[in-house]
Amino acid sequence: MSESKADKWMSWVALATAVMAVFAAITTLYMGKYSSRAILNQGQETSQWSFYQAKSIKSYIYEIQKQKLELEMLSLKEGKSNPLMDKYVQIASDYDKQIKRYSKEKEEIKVAADELGKSKEDAQVRAGNFGYALIFLQISIMLSSISALTKKKPLFYLGLSAVGGGLFFFFNAIFLFYL
Repeated sequence: MSESKADKWMSWVALATAVMAVFAAITTLYMGKYSSRAILNQGQETSQWSFYQAKSIKSYIYEIQKQKLELEMLSLKEGKSNPLMDKYVQIASDYDKQIKRYSKEKEEIKVAADELGKSKEDAQVRAGNFGYALIFLQISIMLSSISALTKKKPLFYLGLSAVGGGLFFFFNAIFLFYL
């Protein structure tokens, strides 16, 4: 009769360990997903900030050219209608439009980069939580396995309690109720 109880208990240990392993596999999948997402968002964020810098440089070049034109216009005689002065005014106006366009584009790029940065940070937090969940699940699998080998039930129950830690971090990764 005691053999039957031992066999039944071993069946439960095996089943619980298999469920823990499946849960660990799912956790690993999500951890990889969010780790990859964090890396991809980092690359995209970096590209956006590089684009922002390029727009800043172009805008600065137009600002310098505009200032140069304005100084040259001051050196021309005032009061006379001068075709060169008219051309300077037209070019300075065009430069001013370019400067405004680049300022608007830079703001749009900054918003996109900030959104990518937030998305990256979110993915990093989630991947970290999935990582912690995986650690707890691996510990619980290890304790269940040792319990089966040594036939010591307290190790199995300790393993089940470690699953609680895994569940906490798994659901925290999904819902982010605790940062």
